[in-house]
Amino acid sequence: MKNILVTGATGFIGSHTSVELLENGYNVIGIDNLYNSDKDVLSSIEYITGKSVKFYEGDILDYSILKKIFLENNIDCVIHFAAFKAVGESVEKPLDYYYNNVSGTLNILNCMREFNCKKFIYSSSATVYDKDNPIPYLEHYKKSATSPYGYTKVMVEQILSDIYVSDKDFSCVMLRYFNPIGAHKSGLIGENPKGVPNNLMPYICDVAISKREFLNVFGNDYNTVDGTGVRDYVHVVDIARGHLEAMKYVLISKGNIGINLGTGKGTSVLELVECFERVSGKKINIRICGRRDGDIDEFYADTTKAREILGWESRFDIEDMCLDSWNYIKAHI
Repeated sequence: MKNILVTGATGFIGSHTSVELLENGYNVIGIDNLYNSDKDVLSSIEYITGKSVKFYEGDILDYSILKKIFLENNIDCVIHFAAFKAVGESVEKPLDYYYNNVSGTLNILNCMREFNCKKFIYSSSATVYDKDNPIPYLEHYKKSATSPYGYTKVMVEQILSDIYVSDKDFSCVMLRYFNPIGAHKSGLIGENPKGVPNNLMPYICDVAISKREFLNVFGNDYNTVDGTGVRDYVHVVDIARGHLEAMKYVLISKGNIGINLGTGKGTSVLELVECFERVSGKKINIRICGRRDGDIDEFYADTTKAREILGWESRFDIEDMCLDSWNYIKAHI
């Protein structure tokens, strides 16, 4: 069986991807510093799959623990999630983001080089696309960013492209996913950030369980169906499936390629709130605020490349995403 190193293994997407890998016969070796996740996730993964993750608690900035992992395991492929991911926080703490997200990735890539591992899946983001690109976003569109977080993704994508130029045996898929939400059907793993949530769905859930009084909606004067921002929300299990298919692809191929993971459909903030209210039976109080710097009217993915190259398409709709998120939160109140 192939040994897959998953960085950020106990995080939101890392945990769901670990489940997909284990259920499809791969060994998962995980590393996480538990900065924004909980070690209890490992027992949930084991309960769901009947298999365990070989786990190392540590930081990707520590080269010695990465080397220890490679020495103790014959790593066939690396799936790299570990990163800071809050856009607003990155504006306040740019040095922290560049150091963690870029230097941490360089550590992993250097360790891979030392141990001759040349299969890599990178957790990228739709934030790499220039905001002036037309929609839907295609993979060849101009790249840019509106935050330090986004630029860390742009920078690492450039590094990966340069590695392939220097080594044609290198195989990498850069998965640019849009707005992951939802949770595993079991209700055992989902999005449960520490501190103030950075994403929309955890905020909605906080209001639903009366943890917060209302949801701030940043802007209602966009050129969209109801004036609120439109995004491409995609189920986290679909995202995890995308990583599984990307890993299968790199194991038998060479090259460096960027691929979108989304539904190809846009949903406004108010549409998402209405859907959540419908499936949960909970009223979500909202407060309209001013626009945030850098936000744009709408964006969503063109998913042709994922379908043609990986054989991947999203399976879950917005109702599934809202219901699974709600079931997870109910189980963890």
